[in-house]
Amino acid sequence: MATTRSAHTVWEGDLLKGSGVVTFDSSGIGQQAVSWASRAEQANGKTSPEELIAAAHSSCFSMALSNGLTTGGNPPTKLVTSADVTFQPGEGITGIHLTVEGTVPGLDEAGFAAAAEDAKKNCPVSQALTGTTITLTAKLA
Repeated sequence: MATTRSAHTVWEGDLLKGSGVVTFDSSGIGQQAVSWASRAEQANGKTSPEELIAAAHSSCFSMALSNGLTTGGNPPTKLVTSADVTFQPGEGITGIHLTVEGTVPGLDEAGFAAAAEDAKKNCPVSQALTGTTITLTAKLA
């Protein structure tokens, strides 16, 4: 069964001085302010499209890696994943770096790195972002 998740943004003003509010419709988790300054300068308590992509990518990757490890016979006890999305004004998103540290009983570093590479390649968010260079650092805790 397919699912659709929704959010919407109300933006007021021009790009540089305007601002908006992103509302998470599907989950109802609330709203977040967004502005050009929060995207291209300092966050100052506001989010950005890149931060939202980072949240989506780190959670999707963690799910894919957990599934891959479990399917391979080595269920993880803990995965800590961060995603760093780099934005260059005038150029766009120039790259994403995933960093994962895992606690996986019975698995060596090479096996963990291979599973992480597979998750990076196959998680749905990575697949949606195929036009962007995605790099990875993976290590066991």
